[in-house]
Amino acid sequence: MTAPDASNVHPIPEQPRVVLLKPLVSSPLIDIGEYTYYDDPEFAEQFETRNVLHHYGPDRLVIGKFCALATGVTFIMNGANHRMSGVSTYPFPIMGGAWAEHSDLVSDLPSRGDTVVGNDVWIGGNVTVMPGVRIGHGAVISTESVVTKDVPDYAVVGGNPARVLRERFTADEVRTLLNIAWWNWPLDLITAHIRTIADGSVADLAAVADTVRRHGGKG
Repeated sequence: MTAPDASNVHPIPEQPRVVLLKPLVSSPLIDIGEYTYYDDPEFAEQFETRNVLHHYGPDRLVIGKFCALATGVTFIMNGANHRMSGVSTYPFPIMGGAWAEHSDLVSDLPSRGDTVVGNDVWIGGNVTVMPGVRIGHGAVISTESVVTKDVPDYAVVGGNPARVLRERFTADEVRTLLNIAWWNWPLDLITAHIRTIADGSVADLAAVADTVRRHGGKG
């Protein structure tokens, strides 16, 4: 048996609510890794327009491989910012007419840069991710959280604003996992070791990685 087709938008038969995002999204400002999916019973195929908001550029949304995004996950991009240097925050120029002559008032707005989600990240339902946030590899974001600052690798966070609730592994184990970076393995190698990746310990996975290294990338 071979691995599932990463170019299949609907990987689960008779479940249109689950979509793989890499073959679905077309914006050059959105970069999504293979097998990252979004689950939504109504608007799964509209992820690019319904779940990535105020994306007028040039900031990018980067999401790694093998991430799981639940219904209602929303990424707020830097285009949502308003000028705060004067009395009013209202964006007059975008309404047109004579106001459009003051286009400089809606340019060079504050920006926190790209929003980056690592690999193997699980984001719960109705989570809001604010602009410029970086979410580490293997992190878990609890349902209804508002992520306003960077999330460490393999941390579990939750709340509004989201805070670290616990670490999934010890610091040494996290370093081991980041060094292994199983998500970058060849697909046939991932397929051969699915059970270890999904249900084994860090030591189990490290043993596989060591075997792979000793056999020149084959294990």
